[in-house]
Amino acid sequence: MIAVIQRVSQAQVMVEGEVVAMIDKGLLILLGVERGDGAREIKYLADKIVNLRIFDNEEGKFDLSLADVEGSALIVSQFTLLGAWQKGRRPSYEAAAVPEIASPLVGQFVEEIQKLNIPTETGIFGAHMEVSLINDGPVTFTLDTAHLK
Repeated sequence: MIAVIQRVSQAQVMVEGEVVAMIDKGLLILLGVERGDGAREIKYLADKIVNLRIFDNEEGKFDLSLADVEGSALIVSQFTLLGAWQKGRRPSYEAAAVPEIASPLVGQFVEEIQKLNIPTETGIFGAHMEVSLINDGPVTFTLDTAHLK
């Protein structure tokens, strides 16, 4: 499982010209589900993201987590994070879980974030989405669970 997280002051997802999800202060989480991912990866990544200290304290230093600042999460499934681009000119997505497996795992990830008391919005799995954000910082991190396998 791989996630690109961006600290935002605002983010939203539009599908067919309609806003389907929107948050203010928090994290935009672009989530890629890899073949073989399961409950272990979901729990680890959700806990890591919610508790990662990447928000400023009163002195302007990274010392507060999403939970500490009472921020929200906007989770958007993005299989292209697992694209292998090293060979040729067209990325290969062999590492990505097939939609029938990925969709419920994304749902479980959303539930895990919600269990950690984070208000959560989501994009629509498999839809063509327009994602907009105001990156606060900018602060962006890439996290993965490769070391768990």
